[in-house]
Amino acid sequence: MIAVDTNVLVRLMVNDEPSQAGRAKQLFDAKAGEDGSIWVSDTVLVELVWTLARAYGRSRTELATAVRALASHATLTLESAVAVRAAVDVFEGGAADFSDCLLAAKAQGAGCEHLFTFDKGMRALAGVKLL
Repeated sequence: MIAVDTNVLVRLMVNDEPSQAGRAKQLFDAKAGEDGSIWVSDTVLVELVWTLARAYGRSRTELATAVRALASHATLTLESAVAVRAAVDVFEGGAADFSDCLLAAKAQGAGCEHLFTFDKGMRALAGVKLL
């Protein structure tokens, strides 16, 4: 198993640096027959969504589609696959940032009764309480 950084996924998805995008594609092609052989951390997914939104102007729907595509890609192993799937559903239909949705989903998955925050943008997320 190998891991990839955010910039590898960005190049692959956006193809704004053709040389780097080509190398990223070669890496993925080389691992194509090996299910679960590329590990993607939660941090990388959060950075990816942030980068695609801020630097490339992608909509919430486009971002959700991209995360779902990664989550269903046989070659990839997501650090928190169950939480990512839950978070992307909430993210697409809500107003909270993907990172906040993922945090709330992971807290729920860990059995936390509540997630306390000062962030008013998170108040609509399940299990979140404003402090």
